[in-house]
Amino acid sequence: MKNLFKSALCLCLLTFTFSCTDNDDNPVPASLEIKDFVWKGMNLYYLWQADVPDLADNRFANQSQLNTFLEGFDEPTTLFNALRVDTSIDRFSVIYSDYSVLEGALSGNTLNNGMDFALRYKTGSTTDIYGWVRYIIPNSDAATKPIQRGTIFYAINGTPLTVDNYRSLLANDTYTINLADYDGGNITPNGQSVSLTKTALAENPILLNTVITNGSHKIGYLMYNGFYSTYDNQLNTVFGSFQTQNVTDLVLDLRYNSGGSISTATKLASMITGQFTGQLFAKQQWNAKAQSYYESNSPSSLENRFVGNLNSLNLNKVYVLTTSATASASELVINCLKPYITVVQIGTTTTGKNVGSITLYDSPTFAKQNVNPSHKYAMQPIVLKIVDKNGFGDYTSGISPTTLLPESMDDLGILGNPNEPLLNAAINQIIGSGRPTPPRPSNLQRDFADVKSLSPLRTEMYIERQ
Repeated sequence: MKNLFKSALCLCLLTFTFSCTDNDDNPVPASLEIKDFVWKGMNLYYLWQADVPDLADNRFANQSQLNTFLEGFDEPTTLFNALRVDTSIDRFSVIYSDYSVLEGALSGNTLNNGMDFALRYKTGSTTDIYGWVRYIIPNSDAATKPIQRGTIFYAINGTPLTVDNYRSLLANDTYTINLADYDGGNITPNGQSVSLTKTALAENPILLNTVITNGSHKIGYLMYNGFYSTYDNQLNTVFGSFQTQNVTDLVLDLRYNSGGSISTATKLASMITGQFTGQLFAKQQWNAKAQSYYESNSPSSLENRFVGNLNSLNLNKVYVLTTSATASASELVINCLKPYITVVQIGTTTTGKNVGSITLYDSPTFAKQNVNPSHKYAMQPIVLKIVDKNGFGDYTSGISPTTLLPESMDDLGILGNPNEPLLNAAINQIIGSGRPTPPRPSNLQRDFADVKSLSPLRTEMYIERQ
Protein backbone atom coordinates (compact mmCIF):
# COMPACT_ATOMS: atom_id res chain seq x y z
CA MET A 1 0.00 0.00 0.00
CA LYS A 2 2.48 2.62 -1.23
CA ASN A 3 0.20 5.60 -0.64
CA LEU A 4 -1.39 4.29 2.52
CA PHE A 5 1.94 3.72 4.24
CA LYS A 6 4.02 6.51 2.78
CA SER A 7 6.05 7.88 5.69
CA ALA A 8 4.38 5.32 7.94
CA LEU A 9 7.21 5.12 10.45
CA CYS A 10 6.88 8.58 11.93
CA LEU A 11 8.22 7.95 15.40
CA CYS A 12 6.82 9.57 18.52
CA LEU A 13 9.86 9.15 20.76
CA LEU A 14 8.17 9.73 24.09
CA THR A 15 5.43 7.18 23.61
CA PHE A 16 7.17 4.52 21.52
CA THR A 17 4.45 4.83 18.90
CA PHE A 18 4.29 5.23 15.18
CA SER A 19 1.71 7.24 13.27
CA CYS A 20 0.27 6.14 9.96
CA THR A 21 -0.88 8.74 7.47
CA ASP A 22 -3.75 7.61 5.24
CA ASN A 23 -3.33 9.39 1.92
CA ASP A 24 -5.81 7.16 0.09
CA ASP A 25 -8.98 8.70 -1.32
CA ASN A 26 -11.14 5.75 -0.25
CA PRO A 27 -12.52 6.33 3.25
CA VAL A 28 -12.91 3.71 5.95
CA PRO A 29 -16.61 2.93 6.53
CA ALA A 30 -17.76 3.29 10.13
CA SER A 31 -18.58 -0.41 10.18
CA LEU A 32 -14.92 -1.24 9.47
CA GLU A 33 -13.20 1.28 11.77
CA ILE A 34 -12.28 -1.25 14.44
CA LYS A 35 -11.05 -3.86 11.97
CA ASP A 36 -9.09 -1.19 10.11
CA PHE A 37 -7.40 -0.26 13.40
CA VAL A 38 -6.59 -3.92 14.05
CA TRP A 39 -4.98 -4.48 10.66
CA LYS A 40 -2.95 -1.26 10.62
CA GLY A 41 -1.75 -1.69 14.19
CA MET A 42 -0.65 -5.26 13.55
CA ASN A 43 0.97 -4.33 10.23
CA LEU A 44 3.04 -1.66 11.90
CA TYR A 45 3.97 -3.26 15.21
CA TYR A 46 3.53 -7.04 15.24
CA LEU A 47 6.84 -8.78 15.89
CA TRP A 48 6.12 -11.46 13.28
CA GLN A 49 4.62 -9.08 10.70
CA ALA A 50 6.96 -10.38 8.00
CA ASP A 51 5.72 -13.95 8.58
CA VAL A 52 2.03 -13.15 8.06
CA PRO A 53 1.21 -12.77 4.31
CA ASP A 54 -1.97 -10.78 5.02
CA LEU A 55 0.10 -8.22 6.93
CA ALA A 56 2.57 -7.58 4.11
CA ASP A 57 3.05 -3.91 3.22
CA ASN A 58 2.18 -4.65 -0.40
CA ARG A 59 -0.76 -6.95 0.38
CA PHE A 60 -3.31 -4.33 -0.70
CA ALA A 61 -2.93 -1.67 -3.37
CA ASN A 62 -5.25 0.79 -1.67
CA GLN A 63 -7.74 1.30 1.15
CA SER A 64 -10.58 -0.02 -0.97
CA GLN A 65 -8.89 -3.40 -1.31
CA LEU A 66 -8.15 -3.45 2.41
CA ASN A 67 -11.81 -2.68 3.13
CA THR A 68 -12.90 -5.63 1.02
CA PHE A 69 -10.55 -7.89 2.94
CA LEU A 70 -11.79 -6.63 6.31
CA GLU A 71 -15.40 -7.26 5.35
CA GLY A 72 -14.61 -10.97 5.28
CA PHE A 73 -14.29 -11.15 9.08
CA ASP A 74 -17.33 -11.21 11.36
CA GLU A 75 -15.68 -9.40 14.27
CA PRO A 76 -12.39 -7.73 15.28
CA THR A 77 -11.27 -10.64 17.43
CA THR A 78 -11.59 -13.08 14.52
CA LEU A 79 -9.49 -10.77 12.36
CA PHE A 80 -6.90 -10.27 15.10
CA ASN A 81 -6.42 -14.01 15.55
CA ALA A 82 -6.21 -14.54 11.79
CA LEU A 83 -3.35 -12.04 11.63
CA ARG A 84 -1.26 -13.87 14.23
CA VAL A 85 1.32 -16.56 13.64
CA ASP A 86 0.67 -20.02 15.02
CA THR A 87 0.02 -20.16 18.76
CA SER A 88 3.03 -22.43 19.14
CA ILE A 89 5.08 -19.30 18.36
CA ASP A 90 2.84 -16.52 19.67
CA ARG A 91 1.04 -17.62 22.82
CA PHE A 92 0.53 -14.17 24.27
CA SER A 93 -0.94 -11.53 21.90
CA VAL A 94 -4.46 -10.52 22.95
CA ILE A 95 -7.24 -8.12 22.05
CA TYR A 96 -9.87 -6.69 24.40
CA SER A 97 -13.20 -5.06 23.61
CA ASP A 98 -12.83 -2.80 26.68
CA TYR A 99 -9.42 -1.24 27.24
CA SER A 100 -10.26 -0.35 30.84
CA VAL A 101 -10.21 -4.09 31.64
CA LEU A 102 -6.90 -4.46 29.82
CA GLU A 103 -5.38 -1.50 31.67
CA GLY A 104 -6.55 -2.83 35.01
CA ALA A 105 -5.01 -6.25 34.48
CA LEU A 106 -1.67 -4.74 33.47
CA SER A 107 -1.57 -2.71 36.69
CA GLY A 108 -2.65 -5.54 38.99
CA ASN A 109 -6.26 -4.39 39.28
CA THR A 110 -8.60 -7.26 38.53
CA LEU A 111 -11.88 -8.85 39.51
CA ASN A 112 -10.40 -11.21 42.07
CA ASN A 113 -11.43 -13.22 45.13
CA GLY A 114 -7.88 -13.15 46.49
CA MET A 115 -7.13 -16.89 46.25
CA ASP A 116 -3.95 -17.33 44.24
CA PHE A 117 -3.83 -20.96 43.18
CA ALA A 118 -2.27 -23.45 40.81
CA LEU A 119 -3.65 -26.58 39.16
CA ARG A 120 -2.14 -30.06 38.91
CA TYR A 121 -3.17 -33.43 37.52
CA LYS A 122 -4.31 -36.02 39.99
CA THR A 123 -1.89 -38.90 40.27
CA GLY A 124 -2.28 -41.28 37.33
CA SER A 125 -4.82 -39.11 35.47
CA THR A 126 -4.54 -37.00 32.34
CA THR A 127 -7.99 -35.44 32.72
CA ASP A 128 -8.81 -35.03 36.42
CA ILE A 129 -7.14 -32.15 38.23
CA TYR A 130 -7.07 -30.40 41.57
CA GLY A 131 -6.17 -26.94 42.78
CA TRP A 132 -3.89 -25.86 45.58
CA VAL A 133 -3.64 -22.46 47.20
CA ARG A 134 -0.25 -20.77 46.78
CA TYR A 135 -1.00 -17.64 48.81
CA ILE A 136 -3.84 -15.35 49.86
CA ILE A 137 -3.98 -11.71 48.77
CA PRO A 138 -4.48 -9.39 51.77
CA ASN A 139 -7.73 -7.40 52.02
CA SER A 140 -9.55 -9.82 49.74
CA ASP A 141 -12.60 -12.02 50.23
CA ALA A 142 -10.34 -15.07 50.55
CA ALA A 143 -8.46 -13.34 53.37
CA THR A 144 -11.65 -13.54 55.46
CA LYS A 145 -12.20 -17.24 54.80
CA PRO A 146 -10.70 -20.40 56.38
CA ILE A 147 -8.26 -21.16 53.58
CA GLN A 148 -4.50 -20.73 53.43
CA ARG A 149 -1.38 -21.75 51.54
CA GLY A 150 -1.62 -25.49 50.92
CA THR A 151 -5.42 -25.73 50.98
CA ILE A 152 -6.55 -28.31 48.40
CA PHE A 153 -9.76 -28.10 46.37
CA TYR A 154 -10.97 -30.74 43.93
CA ALA A 155 -14.31 -29.35 42.76
CA ILE A 156 -16.23 -26.13 42.14
CA ASN A 157 -19.86 -25.99 43.22
CA GLY A 158 -19.73 -29.77 43.58
CA THR A 159 -18.45 -30.39 40.05
CA PRO A 160 -15.05 -32.15 40.01
CA LEU A 161 -12.36 -30.21 38.14
CA THR A 162 -11.13 -31.54 34.80
CA VAL A 163 -8.97 -30.20 32.01
CA ASP A 164 -12.14 -29.50 30.04
CA ASN A 165 -14.17 -27.55 32.60
CA TYR A 166 -11.79 -25.70 34.93
CA ARG A 167 -11.75 -22.49 32.92
CA SER A 168 -15.52 -22.10 32.87
CA LEU A 169 -15.97 -23.13 36.51
CA LEU A 170 -13.32 -20.75 37.80
CA ALA A 171 -14.50 -17.87 35.61
CA ASN A 172 -17.64 -17.28 37.69
CA ASP A 173 -17.69 -14.23 39.94
CA THR A 174 -18.91 -16.32 42.86
CA TYR A 175 -18.25 -20.00 43.40
CA THR A 176 -17.78 -22.55 46.15
CA ILE A 177 -14.58 -24.58 46.36
CA ASN A 178 -14.97 -28.13 47.64
CA LEU A 179 -12.00 -29.06 49.78
CA ALA A 180 -9.93 -32.21 50.03
CA ASP A 181 -7.07 -33.67 52.01
CA TYR A 182 -3.70 -34.50 50.46
CA ASP A 183 -2.06 -37.76 51.44
CA GLY A 184 0.99 -38.79 49.49
CA GLY A 185 -0.60 -37.78 46.20
CA ASN A 186 -4.11 -38.98 46.98
CA ILE A 187 -6.80 -36.30 46.85
CA THR A 188 -9.56 -37.24 49.29
CA PRO A 189 -12.71 -35.06 49.62
CA ASN A 190 -13.26 -34.07 53.25
CA GLY A 191 -16.79 -32.64 53.07
CA GLN A 192 -15.71 -29.05 53.70
CA SER A 193 -16.38 -26.15 51.36
CA VAL A 194 -15.74 -22.40 51.15
CA SER A 195 -17.65 -19.80 49.15
CA LEU A 196 -15.60 -17.08 47.43
CA THR A 197 -16.66 -13.87 45.70
CA LYS A 198 -14.61 -11.77 43.30
CA THR A 199 -14.44 -8.01 43.82
CA ALA A 200 -12.39 -5.23 42.27
CA LEU A 201 -9.01 -5.82 43.86
CA ALA A 202 -5.64 -4.12 43.52
CA GLU A 203 -2.91 -6.61 44.36
CA ASN A 204 0.19 -5.10 45.91
CA PRO A 205 2.97 -7.22 44.38
CA ILE A 206 5.14 -6.80 47.48
CA LEU A 207 3.63 -9.66 49.44
CA LEU A 208 6.43 -10.17 51.96
CA ASN A 209 9.66 -8.47 52.92
CA THR A 210 11.82 -9.13 55.95
CA VAL A 211 15.41 -9.36 57.12
CA ILE A 212 16.72 -12.66 58.51
CA THR A 213 19.84 -12.47 60.66
CA ASN A 214 22.08 -15.52 60.63
CA GLY A 215 25.54 -15.05 62.10
CA SER A 216 27.27 -12.27 60.20
CA HIS A 217 24.69 -12.38 57.42
CA LYS A 218 21.72 -10.07 57.24
CA ILE A 219 19.56 -11.69 54.57
CA GLY A 220 16.90 -9.59 52.89
CA TYR A 221 13.92 -11.60 51.71
CA LEU A 222 11.43 -10.15 49.22
CA MET A 223 8.46 -12.00 47.79
CA TYR A 224 7.51 -10.00 44.74
CA ASN A 225 4.54 -11.17 42.68
CA GLY A 226 4.16 -8.70 39.80
CA PHE A 227 6.04 -5.89 38.06
CA TYR A 228 3.41 -3.15 38.49
CA SER A 229 4.84 0.36 38.12
CA THR A 230 2.27 1.93 40.45
CA TYR A 231 4.13 0.23 43.29
CA ASP A 232 7.65 1.30 42.23
CA ASN A 233 7.93 3.81 45.09
CA GLN A 234 6.93 1.15 47.62
CA LEU A 235 9.49 -1.21 46.13
CA ASN A 236 12.15 1.46 46.46
CA THR A 237 11.10 1.98 50.09
CA VAL A 238 11.61 -1.73 50.78
CA PHE A 239 15.14 -1.51 49.45
CA GLY A 240 15.68 1.61 51.53
CA SER A 241 14.74 -0.45 54.57
CA PHE A 242 17.14 -3.18 53.47
CA GLN A 243 19.85 -0.54 53.21
CA THR A 244 19.11 0.82 56.68
CA GLN A 245 19.31 -2.68 58.13
CA ASN A 246 22.64 -3.29 56.41
CA VAL A 247 21.47 -6.25 54.35
CA THR A 248 24.41 -8.30 53.10
CA ASP A 249 22.53 -10.84 50.95
CA LEU A 250 19.23 -10.90 49.07
CA VAL A 251 16.74 -13.68 48.37
CA LEU A 252 14.35 -12.53 45.66
CA ASP A 253 11.26 -14.74 45.56
CA LEU A 254 9.78 -14.66 42.05
CA ARG A 255 8.22 -18.12 42.13
CA TYR A 256 4.71 -16.82 41.37
CA ASN A 257 5.65 -13.66 39.47
CA SER A 258 4.43 -13.91 35.89
CA GLY A 259 5.73 -10.54 34.70
CA GLY A 260 4.75 -6.95 34.01
CA SER A 261 6.50 -3.68 33.23
CA ILE A 262 9.95 -3.74 31.61
CA SER A 263 10.67 -0.38 33.21
CA THR A 264 9.92 -1.76 36.67
CA ALA A 265 12.09 -4.81 35.98
CA THR A 266 14.97 -2.49 35.08
CA LYS A 267 14.47 -0.54 38.32
CA LEU A 268 14.41 -3.71 40.40
CA ALA A 269 17.69 -4.84 38.82
CA SER A 270 19.10 -1.40 39.61
CA MET A 271 18.04 -1.69 43.25
CA ILE A 272 19.68 -5.09 43.57
CA THR A 273 22.93 -3.70 42.17
CA GLY A 274 23.55 0.06 42.02
CA GLN A 275 27.12 -0.07 40.76
CA PHE A 276 26.15 -0.21 37.08
CA THR A 277 24.12 3.00 36.70
CA GLY A 278 23.89 4.04 33.06
CA GLN A 279 25.19 0.74 31.71
CA LEU A 280 23.17 -1.38 29.30
CA PHE A 281 20.80 -3.76 31.06
CA ALA A 282 18.66 -5.07 28.18
CA LYS A 283 18.11 -4.54 24.47
CA GLN A 284 14.87 -4.67 22.49
CA GLN A 285 14.50 -6.28 19.08
CA TRP A 286 11.41 -5.23 17.08
CA ASN A 287 10.15 -6.25 13.64
CA ALA A 288 12.41 -5.31 10.71
CA LYS A 289 10.87 -1.98 9.74
CA ALA A 290 10.44 -0.74 13.32
CA GLN A 291 13.94 -1.90 14.21
CA SER A 292 15.41 -0.15 11.20
CA TYR A 293 13.70 3.11 12.06
CA TYR A 294 14.79 3.03 15.69
CA GLU A 295 18.39 2.19 14.77
CA SER A 296 18.52 5.08 12.29
CA ASN A 297 16.68 7.71 14.29
CA SER A 298 16.77 6.82 17.98
CA PRO A 299 18.97 3.83 18.82
CA SER A 300 18.75 4.65 22.54
CA SER A 301 15.02 3.85 22.38
CA LEU A 302 15.99 0.19 21.95
CA GLU A 303 17.98 0.16 25.18
CA ASN A 304 17.06 -0.29 28.83
CA ARG A 305 19.82 0.98 31.09
CA PHE A 306 20.42 0.61 34.81
CA VAL A 307 18.77 3.48 36.68
CA GLY A 308 20.34 5.73 39.29
CA ASN A 309 18.85 7.67 42.24
CA LEU A 310 17.34 4.55 43.79
CA ASN A 311 17.92 2.71 47.04
CA SER A 312 20.43 0.08 45.95
CA LEU A 313 22.27 -2.76 47.68
CA ASN A 314 25.37 -2.92 45.43
CA LEU A 315 25.30 -6.71 45.49
CA ASN A 316 27.53 -8.96 43.40
CA LYS A 317 25.31 -12.00 43.96
CA VAL A 318 21.56 -12.54 44.27
CA TYR A 319 19.53 -15.65 45.09
CA VAL A 320 16.32 -16.02 43.07
CA LEU A 321 13.53 -18.51 43.82
CA THR A 322 11.62 -19.72 40.75
CA THR A 323 8.94 -22.13 39.53
CA SER A 324 7.29 -22.84 36.19
CA ALA A 325 5.09 -19.79 36.92
CA THR A 326 8.10 -17.43 36.89
CA ALA A 327 7.73 -15.60 33.57
CA SER A 328 8.51 -12.68 31.27
CA ALA A 329 9.75 -9.66 33.29
CA SER A 330 10.94 -12.03 36.03
CA GLU A 331 12.98 -13.95 33.46
CA LEU A 332 14.21 -10.63 32.09
CA VAL A 333 15.69 -9.75 35.49
CA ILE A 334 17.38 -13.15 35.80
CA ASN A 335 18.76 -13.24 32.26
CA CYS A 336 19.94 -9.65 32.05
CA LEU A 337 21.59 -9.57 35.47
CA LYS A 338 23.74 -12.60 34.68
CA PRO A 339 26.35 -10.68 32.62
CA TYR A 340 26.93 -8.41 35.62
CA ILE A 341 26.55 -10.44 38.83
CA THR A 342 26.16 -14.03 39.98
CA VAL A 343 22.54 -15.17 39.88
CA VAL A 344 21.89 -18.28 41.97
CA GLN A 345 18.53 -19.72 40.92
CA ILE A 346 16.76 -22.15 43.24
CA GLY A 347 13.55 -23.99 42.38
CA THR A 348 12.40 -25.20 38.98
CA THR A 349 12.66 -24.11 35.34
CA THR A 350 10.84 -20.89 34.47
CA THR A 351 8.08 -20.39 31.86
CA GLY A 352 10.23 -19.28 28.92
CA LYS A 353 8.79 -15.96 27.75
CA ASN A 354 11.33 -13.64 26.16
CA VAL A 355 8.94 -11.36 24.27
CA GLY A 356 7.08 -8.20 25.21
CA SER A 357 4.06 -6.18 24.15
CA ILE A 358 2.56 -2.70 24.06
CA THR A 359 -1.01 -1.47 24.28
CA LEU A 360 -2.39 -0.20 20.97
CA TYR A 361 -5.44 2.05 20.94
CA ASP A 362 -7.48 3.22 17.96
CA SER A 363 -5.92 6.66 17.56
CA PRO A 364 -3.67 8.39 14.99
CA THR A 365 -0.54 7.34 16.94
CA PHE A 366 -1.96 4.16 18.51
CA ALA A 367 -1.57 5.85 21.90
CA LYS A 368 -4.54 6.66 24.12
CA GLN A 369 -4.47 10.36 23.25
CA ASN A 370 -7.22 11.25 20.77
CA VAL A 371 -8.61 7.74 20.93
CA ASN A 372 -11.62 6.88 18.78
CA PRO A 373 -14.65 7.58 21.04
CA SER A 374 -16.96 5.20 19.19
CA HIS A 375 -15.55 2.00 20.75
CA LYS A 376 -13.13 0.76 23.45
CA TYR A 377 -11.22 -1.96 21.63
CA ALA A 378 -7.48 -2.16 22.31
CA MET A 379 -4.79 -4.67 21.42
CA GLN A 380 -1.81 -6.02 23.33
CA PRO A 381 0.24 -7.66 20.57
CA ILE A 382 3.73 -9.03 20.99
CA VAL A 383 6.04 -6.45 19.41
CA LEU A 384 9.54 -7.16 20.68
CA LYS A 385 12.01 -9.73 21.87
CA ILE A 386 14.29 -8.72 24.72
CA VAL A 387 17.90 -9.81 25.18
CA ASP A 388 20.78 -9.14 27.57
CA LYS A 389 23.65 -6.75 26.84
CA ASN A 390 25.43 -9.49 24.87
CA GLY A 391 22.39 -10.24 22.72
CA PHE A 392 21.34 -13.45 24.46
CA GLY A 393 17.64 -14.05 24.99
CA ASP A 394 17.00 -17.56 23.71
CA TYR A 395 15.25 -19.15 26.67
CA THR A 396 11.85 -20.07 25.25
CA SER A 397 12.16 -23.43 27.01
CA GLY A 398 12.65 -21.61 30.30
CA ILE A 399 15.66 -20.76 32.42
CA SER A 400 16.99 -23.76 34.33
CA PRO A 401 17.78 -23.41 38.04
CA THR A 402 21.20 -23.65 39.59
CA THR A 403 19.67 -25.83 42.29
CA LEU A 404 16.68 -27.96 41.30
CA LEU A 405 14.13 -27.91 44.11
CA PRO A 406 10.43 -28.35 43.19
CA GLU A 407 7.71 -27.32 45.60
CA SER A 408 6.28 -30.42 47.27
CA MET A 409 2.67 -30.66 48.43
CA ASP A 410 3.98 -32.75 51.34
CA ASP A 411 6.12 -29.87 52.59
CA LEU A 412 5.11 -26.47 51.23
CA GLY A 413 6.14 -24.54 54.32
CA ILE A 414 5.16 -21.01 55.29
CA LEU A 415 6.25 -18.28 52.89
CA GLY A 416 8.89 -16.05 54.47
CA ASN A 417 9.70 -18.55 57.20
CA PRO A 418 13.41 -19.48 57.21
CA ASN A 419 12.38 -23.16 57.29
CA GLU A 420 10.30 -22.95 54.09
CA PRO A 421 12.18 -25.33 51.75
CA LEU A 422 13.17 -22.98 48.93
CA LEU A 423 14.08 -20.09 51.22
CA ASN A 424 15.89 -22.48 53.54
CA ALA A 425 17.96 -23.80 50.64
CA ALA A 426 18.96 -20.23 49.76
CA ILE A 427 19.88 -19.42 53.36
CA ASN A 428 22.03 -22.56 53.61
CA GLN A 429 23.91 -21.58 50.46
CA ILE A 430 24.40 -18.03 51.74
CA ILE A 431 25.81 -19.05 55.11
CA GLY A 432 27.76 -21.97 53.62
CA SER A 433 26.45 -24.44 56.15
CA GLY A 434 27.13 -27.40 53.93
CA ARG A 435 23.64 -28.71 54.65
CA PRO A 436 22.30 -30.58 51.61
CA THR A 437 19.26 -29.43 49.67
CA PRO A 438 16.20 -31.33 50.94
CA PRO A 439 15.52 -34.39 48.73
CA ARG A 440 12.39 -34.49 46.60
CA PRO A 441 10.56 -37.51 45.15
CA SER A 442 11.42 -38.15 41.51
CA ASN A 443 7.75 -38.31 40.43
CA LEU A 444 6.81 -34.77 41.47
CA GLN A 445 4.36 -33.09 39.10
CA ARG A 446 4.66 -29.49 38.02
CA ASP A 447 1.71 -27.14 37.83
CA PHE A 448 0.20 -27.01 34.36
CA ALA A 449 -1.82 -23.84 34.95
CA ASP A 450 -2.44 -21.19 37.57
CA VAL A 451 -4.81 -18.34 38.29
CA LYS A 452 -2.65 -15.80 36.44
CA SER A 453 -2.35 -17.90 33.28
CA LEU A 454 -6.16 -17.98 33.06
CA SER A 455 -5.94 -14.31 32.04
CA PRO A 456 -3.34 -13.76 29.29
CA LEU A 457 -2.71 -10.18 30.37
CA ARG A 458 -1.44 -11.28 33.76
CA THR A 459 1.54 -12.98 32.13
CA GLU A 460 2.54 -10.05 29.93
CA MET A 461 5.86 -8.25 29.77
CA TYR A 462 5.21 -4.82 28.36
CA ILE A 463 6.46 -1.33 27.63
CA GLU A 464 4.46 1.42 29.25
CA ARG A 465 3.65 4.63 27.42
CA GLN A 466 4.74 7.74 29.26
